[in-house]
Parts: sequence; C-alpha cells; structure tokens
Amino acid sequence: MDGPRRRSLPWGARAVLAGAVVAAGACALPVARASVPWGAFGLLAGLYALCEWPARCPFLVGRVTVPTGSGSFFPVLLAAAFLLPPAAAALAAVPGALLGPVEQPPRSIRRLWRAAQLTLAVGAAAEVHQRLGGRSALGGPALAPDFPYVLLPAGAAALVFCAVLATLDGLILWTAERLPARTAWRGLFLRSLAPYCVHGLAGLMMAVLWRSPYGPPAALLVLLPMYISCWVFAQYHREHAAHQATIRALVQAVDIKDTYTRGHSERVGLASVLIARELGMDESRLEVLRFAGILHDVGKLGVPTRLLRKDGPLTPQERAVIELHPEYGHEMVRGIGFLGEARAAILHHHERLDGSGYPYGLAGPQIPEFARVVAVADAFDAMTSTRSYRRARPVGAALQELERCAGRQFDPAMVRALVRALDRHGWHPAVTADEPDRGAATGSGNVPACDAAPAGHA
Repeated sequence: MDGPRRRSLPWGARAVLAGAVVAAGACALPVARASVPWGAFGLLAGLYALCEWPARCPFLVGRVTVPTGSGSFFPVLLAAAFLLPPAAAALAAVPGALLGPVEQPPRSIRRLWRAAQLTLAVGAAAEVHQRLGGRSALGGPALAPDFPYVLLPAGAAALVFCAVLATLDGLILWTAERLPARTAWRGLFLRSLAPYCVHGLAGLMMAVLWRSPYGPPAALLVLLPMYISCWVFAQYHREHAAHQATIRALVQAVDIKDTYTRGHSERVGLASVLIARELGMDESRLEVLRFAGILHDVGKLGVPTRLLRKDGPLTPQERAVIELHPEYGHEMVRGIGFLGEARAAILHHHERLDGSGYPYGLAGPQIPEFARVVAVADAFDAMTSTRSYRRARPVGAALQELERCAGRQFDPAMVRALVRALDRHGWHPAVTADEPDRGAATGSGNVPACDAAPAGHA
C-alpha cells in the first residue's frame, strides 16, 4: 500500500519531505566531530524509543493501554535538548520517531517525515537553549541550578520546538493535503503552545534531576507522573472517539431510513456552529451544539418509513405521528450523558417564537438557546436543499424567508447571525435527492416557512 500512496503524493509534498530529510541530516551530522556524552545520549535516545515502542509491540497491543497521542513523551526529547549538544540531541529523536506508532498509511513515509520533523525541532531547541546559557544554568552535582534564570532558556527552547513543529505541520498540510495556506497554518502554533510549554517544564525537571547528585535514576521519576498524565489524555481521546462513533451510527441510521434528506443532519450541524460562532458562544459549547444539529432528527427512527417517504400530502393523523419525532429523539438520547444541552435542542427544535410550535408550544425565551439555533439552521438547509417534493431555493431567497419569519417562528438574533456568517464564509449546499419534483409531499413545499408547519423532511 505504501507504493501507490507514495506515487500519489503531490510533487510539492515530495519536495518538502526530501528537504526536511536533508535538513535533518545536516542538523545531526556535526555529532561526528562534537564532544558528546555518549552515555547520556544512549540513555535518552533509548528511553524515548522505549516509551514509543509499546504501542507497536505485538505482545502489548490490546493487552495494555498505552498512551499514543502525539507528543506523549516529548519531555524526554526536551530533556535531551537541555542536556546534550544540539547535533546529539537531534539524533536522539530518530530511533523513537521510527519506532513510534503510525495509524494511517503510507506508514514508512509518515515515520520518515516524523523523524525529520523531530530531528529539526529538537536540534533547533537545543541550539537556542545552548546559546542562552541553559546548560550551565542547570547546575551540577556540586552546584545548584541558577533559578529562576534556568526557566528562560528552557522556555525559549520549548517555544522554538513548538514553532518548528507547527511550521512543518502546516507546510505538509499545504503541500500534501492541498489546503489553502491560511487554513493549513491557522491555529497550529497557538493550539500547541500550552501543551509544549508543559512538556518543556517536565523536560527541565528531568534535566535538573539528571545533573543533580542523584543522577539519571532520579530523573526517571519524572516519567511516572508524565505517563499517568499521558494515559489520562489518551483516555479522553478514546472517549471522544467513542462519542463520535455513536453520533455517526445514529446519523447513518436516520439517513438510511429517510433517504431524501441524506446529508441534511451534517449540514445542520455545520450551520449551527456557524451561527454560534457569530453569537460569540463559548468554544466549549460548540461541539455539543454541533451534536445537537447533527442529531436533531434522530427521532425519525421512530416514525414509520412509509410516512417519511410518502409522495402525496399527509393526513392530519399522519402529520400528528410525524410531529412526535422530537419526543422520540429525546427519549432515544436521554441516557447519553455527553450530549448535555443537545438533548433539549433535539426535543424543542420545532418550537416557534410565537408559541405555535410543537411538541409543547414553548414561546420566546422559554425555548432553549440551542433549540433556537438549530431551528434556524434546520429551516435554512431544508430550503436550500433539493427534496423529493420541491427544488432547492437560492441561498439569498432562503435568508429572505428566514428574515421574514424572524420574530414569529425564528429568533431574530439567530437569523442575523446566520446572515453574517454566510456573508463571511459562504455556503455550498449539497443536493440531497436526485429526483425531480413529485408533487406536494410531507414538507411545506414552496409555502413560506412561517406560514406552514413543516414536520416531515424539513
């Protein structure tokens, strides 16, 4: 599999990979003529390799939980940057980088890229640390560390380490994934800064203990709390992945049952997040709001398929059955703790500001904030997507309809936020049905949103 993937790499990405490997070689080459404490080098390089290896060991995989997140053992590399000459510190990263786990193919190319990345980052960090007098500030067996000055070179080295990795990550995203330059580098450095500063502090603790009268055995004590923190971090990511898998399974079930609205749920989630960002909603709530948008129609699983796919108009009794889907959905997700506020949005996203909605006829601020956001996102995507019973409206026409209904059906603040977001980012709705118009079906057709009660496909 590596072969075809490698041939499919864009030329720009190949050039970046080759350049990084050559630069990494040049960074580590001076080790041949440097005065290197080979004992410390061997211990640190072996320690980092040993930390990375269990995730690939066939005897441990599946039996022991091993933290495998990116950067789990960077404190060991930063300790090497603080204790070794730059060339030796750079070389110490190579064995662990080549042994470390890689989830996606082409694995050989990814390991080579990771080794080059870490070699350059550790080498640059060690060079900055040395030039700022960091090694002498660490003290020794008979000399206490120069505190607080010792924090300055260590902090600068951690910043450089973070900057080099972020720069190279953005470069490969730009060339290999063909992302726009602004998108490729956006937020990479700032998101990594705090974790890498913590890694730098842990690496400094290792280096100070290493140079103390107690020597390397004392430095290894830092590994225990570091491993525990990495394990907790890995557990969080596993839990998050399980959440995502749960959401995907529910959405796929809805899409299979209601084929006319395939993809609608994901777009409602996206539009909901666009609205929330314009409102300045706290980042910690955005993921839950996205879940609310994605799962708003999960209750359709409890509605007979013949009603969801009916070509003709619904009878009042049939419409009453479809209008039960918010309550069905709420019951389905009641026990899913991580959904939080999303559960209320699933239950109330068909409420209207004037109190004429369902299931409980809530009005104004009685309607939960998430439900008011999802209601606007849901109606917008329903209007801008082709359905079995009518063609898609242009984005501008859909926004005009939302503005017309603001204050009666929709929260005006949410509508204004969506207008601003689309002015800023645009919208490219996907077609959700390939069939032409087949008459007035379960939705509201071309009737204005605030003059109808869309319940089926909307």
